[in-house]
Amino acid sequence: MAPSKKSGKKAPAKSTAKKVADPMFPSRPRSNRIGGDIRPQGRDLSRFVKWPKYVRVQRQRAILYQRLKVPPVINQFTKALTKNEAATTFKLFNSYRPATPAQKKQKNKEVAAAKATGGEAPKGVEHQLKFGLKHVTTLVEEKKAKFVAIACDVDPIELVVWLPALCRKMDVPFVIVKDKARLGALVHQKTAAAVAITGVDKSDQKTLDSLSTMAMEKYNNNVELVRKWGGGVMGLKTQAKLEKRAKQVEAEEAKKLKSQGL
Repeated sequence: MAPSKKSGKKAPAKSTAKKVADPMFPSRPRSNRIGGDIRPQGRDLSRFVKWPKYVRVQRQRAILYQRLKVPPVINQFTKALTKNEAATTFKLFNSYRPATPAQKKQKNKEVAAAKATGGEAPKGVEHQLKFGLKHVTTLVEEKKAKFVAIACDVDPIELVVWLPALCRKMDVPFVIVKDKARLGALVHQKTAAAVAITGVDKSDQKTLDSLSTMAMEKYNNNVELVRKWGGGVMGLKTQAKLEKRAKQVEAEEAKKLKSQGL
């Protein structure tokens, strides 16, 4: 079979005319990749977000504490110190923070060096914050603790639910503060359920006495705190429904009285 002859003529090139962009309608290409979606203006889409499980559990717990009847023993943990009272308390605690691991290591080196040279070893700190649930409990039982601070958001609450009763029985001033992370930062930990102080310097004795008096009035000797139940607050929809039902009952009663000529 004879080979096909290719024609030497080239195909005419297509005219590529450039499109002129309209200045009235500029091109705005959308990016629909991850993180590039355009959020509708003026809409709060947070209710459509699938939050992490721990966030959902926190919110559900908070709502349950509002809806259900909460016994006084648990409800007292919602009565934390005010901002000014907490500032005074943490200012005192900050002066008696325990040593960090690096500081302890340095101190051990200095003590070892003093022993080797026959010199006098440096004295340790006389007063400092005590932490750890077992340690604080022992100090309260032995009446060595002068002031105790308990976190309001310990989970599970059963870890510290008995501690206020023990402090009342042993006549040790205690307060409930926000929150466990803030207490943990004082003692170089992530969180701390409770901290106690066994003594202070003479310069801080007046501050400790005023805090102890406030704690005895607000927590230890507060009968209302031990008796008052919490919770029982319905949601907005339920409240609106109950109000509507109450208005209907009032209207029916008014009709009855009017029909009876009263």
